[in-house]
Amino acid sequence: MHRTLILQKDHLLPLLRKLRKDNRVIAPVRNRFGDTFFTEIEDFDNAAIDLDQQPQTSLKSFFLPQSETLCRYVTGKHPESGALEYSFHAQVPVRTPTVYFGVRSCDLFAVMYTDLVFRRARERDIYYDRRRSDAVFISIGCARPFADCFCNATRSGPFLDMGFDLQLTDLGDRWFVQIGRPRGVRLIEEWPAFFTLASEADRKAQFQVELEARGLFRRHVHVDLAVKLLQEQPDHAAVFAELSRRCQDCGGCAYICPTCICFNIADLRLDEDGGERVRTWDACTFAGFTRMTGDCNPVDGETGRVRKRFLHKLLHDVQKHGRPSCVGCGRCVNMCFGGVDIIRCIEMLAAEGENGSGGRW
Repeated sequence: MHRTLILQKDHLLPLLRKLRKDNRVIAPVRNRFGDTFFTEIEDFDNAAIDLDQQPQTSLKSFFLPQSETLCRYVTGKHPESGALEYSFHAQVPVRTPTVYFGVRSCDLFAVMYTDLVFRRARERDIYYDRRRSDAVFISIGCARPFADCFCNATRSGPFLDMGFDLQLTDLGDRWFVQIGRPRGVRLIEEWPAFFTLASEADRKAQFQVELEARGLFRRHVHVDLAVKLLQEQPDHAAVFAELSRRCQDCGGCAYICPTCICFNIADLRLDEDGGERVRTWDACTFAGFTRMTGDCNPVDGETGRVRKRFLHKLLHDVQKHGRPSCVGCGRCVNMCFGGVDIIRCIEMLAAEGENGSGGRW
């Protein structure tokens, strides 16, 4: 099997139609309001696939829904003793083969990071695993990084060396196709008529596109420096006090972030005979995130919550996984109306590191 192929641009939509017969197809789709979201495509004739704009959402909700029922419980009486009994019924999702098309490198890297949390050998989350198991990823290398992207600084793009099934590079009138995981091989073997062998000229053109892309980033974010500064001194009280002053506790940064995967679990009574256990997204910037019984909260509400978020991204995950959990997608920059995004945090840490405790922002 050749590892590099060519897919003509006018063959892409017919290929996706073929894949739709046996799979869900998720792709960036522009809605009637002009917003682009990852969306399941059921009718290709009326779906505006948008590969020019960054999707406002990531793939997170497809593997970890914003709200999901984990189990239902029913009450009843023991037939002999009459004692009240509970029976629990897990609501495990059905495995659904799904092709995720048009996934940028940062978003696919975010899925791989999330796998570290939910697919560990002895601690697999069956709900996440069921949704993740039959996924095929057709990613697109970022030939032109978006305005607030900095995946080069987090080493999660603009192109990937692993994780994808197929990775496409735009060569103008054709797609350069790199084959990654075995599912990509099977896809090519199932639909060989759509592909031709890449020539040496095609490979050189792809290399040139990837090389040029690395020089097109508009934001120069010193992620490694911020990590180093936090490893040396995680306090930086003045920085986190200023960021906390700006934070409005909306949680938008955590909800839009592809690697913010904190959740809460609640038991909800539905009627006299039973209820359900529900998992919902949560955020460490919320006032109640660390609140304990008796209304005790070990995290200072003024500065501790924002500090917790950025230490998680830039310090604790580096200690645990060897890299920051930020993938450089830049979505939080436009989401936060208070300017408490991760780029600002890194810039403030760098300024303080350069100027000492009297850093100016």
